[in-house]
Amino acid sequence: MSAACYLSKSGYDVHVFEKNNSLGGRAAQFKANGFTFDMGPSWYWMPDVFERFFNDFGKSSKNFYELKKLDPAYRVIFNKENQIQIGDNIDNISSQFEKIEKGSGEKLKKFLKESKENYDLAVTNMLYKMPGKSIFELINSKTILKVNLFFSNIKNDIEKRFKDSRLRSVLQFPVLFLGAKPSNTPAFYNFMNYADFGLGTWQPKNGFYDVVKAMISIAEENGAVFNTNSEINKIEIEKNQVKGIYVNGELQKCDILISGADYHHTESLLEERYRQYSESYWNNRTWSPSSLLFYLGLEKKLSNLNHHNLFFDTDFDKHADEIYTNPKWPSNPLFYLNITSKTYNHTAPPGHENCFILIPLSTNLEDSETIREKYFKIVLDRIKKISGNDIEKHIIYKRSFCVSDFKETYNSFGGNAYGLANTLMQTAFLRPKLQSKKVKKLYFSGQLTVPGPGVPPAIVSGKLVSDIIINNERTF
Repeated sequence: MSAACYLSKSGYDVHVFEKNNSLGGRAAQFKANGFTFDMGPSWYWMPDVFERFFNDFGKSSKNFYELKKLDPAYRVIFNKENQIQIGDNIDNISSQFEKIEKGSGEKLKKFLKESKENYDLAVTNMLYKMPGKSIFELINSKTILKVNLFFSNIKNDIEKRFKDSRLRSVLQFPVLFLGAKPSNTPAFYNFMNYADFGLGTWQPKNGFYDVVKAMISIAEENGAVFNTNSEINKIEIEKNQVKGIYVNGELQKCDILISGADYHHTESLLEERYRQYSESYWNNRTWSPSSLLFYLGLEKKLSNLNHHNLFFDTDFDKHADEIYTNPKWPSNPLFYLNITSKTYNHTAPPGHENCFILIPLSTNLEDSETIREKYFKIVLDRIKKISGNDIEKHIIYKRSFCVSDFKETYNSFGGNAYGLANTLMQTAFLRPKLQSKKVKKLYFSGQLTVPGPGVPPAIVSGKLVSDIIINNERTF
């Protein structure tokens, strides 16, 4: 969608074909029984990236939707008596840290100063100049000074500064958005801590789908045409160049093709000789987690909970191990509870609450209703024990979404939720390429290519691929 905006603005005749019945991919939204549910992204971080996107079209997010900065940003729950509420500014958060571990307040400020430097370097300066073509995109006078951060990891970096296990868990949490264990994520990515504590957590008034609607508006204003319920069956190649796509069995000719779909799935629509990456390549990547999600409508308001709630009342490292190292259904999972109606009442009927629960999982796990219900009971019991809310008694709407749904709905490899993890060997030029090396005029965007997983990187990906296309076309 980002690429559709940039290319239509540049004068291209853009047509978007979406397999499902609504636009936005994983950022879809649905409504049921008066409740509004965002199906995927729910953490509005890195607002500067969104603003930079809108500024490229002479606009601001304010032209499309209302944003509210959350205070507290989120609650981290270790047990009934032991919880941390993350405030909306660094001084507030530092005070919270100091109460838990003497001296940690100043240590946190120093750590965030370093993470801001990395954020300014990575996001503000480099992200838009890294189409993933060469290692030299990573090398400049500033990154050379930080080379040690690429060969150390988040876990070690945090544990040498902070001793309390709760503080360590809070600081390691943001890298889950990068889709890898903290021990496998380069320490340079501590810039996510500045994205969290420094820039804050925000909420669009009508949910994350406000962003999708804004992008549709910009693209359509510039002439782009969107088509839903349009499944791509095959990519037509002639003389090593894209000639069209089969949409619901009918050929649609095109001069240039960009796929924002799952990269592996896209290449499966090509004859094998035109594919850049083998099945072995994909099978040996480090994938972000899949998820088990429950969307719930409740006929009751909930107490002792915030908009965003992280249940870290079990072993963080063990759950991470069961996702990445020894893949299995987790023995005692961490989970996330989102209650949008805590911030905006209109997302649920009066006196009601809408929420969704997310349990991170390994990919390619067996998925059945029996297993889903087992874990549903586990998380509801823990919510009741810790917060005092007996959710089960008040459910009037329920829907689940898991590994098999990610595969069916998004053609997601292994049912992954976030794409390829940002490990050292899957960073920048080591990720799948934006431009096909085997098929002319075939391009890719989204979370499996550069810059990486997450909504802001996906938006930047659309700009990067558009710039490549515009520059390539100028050479002909």
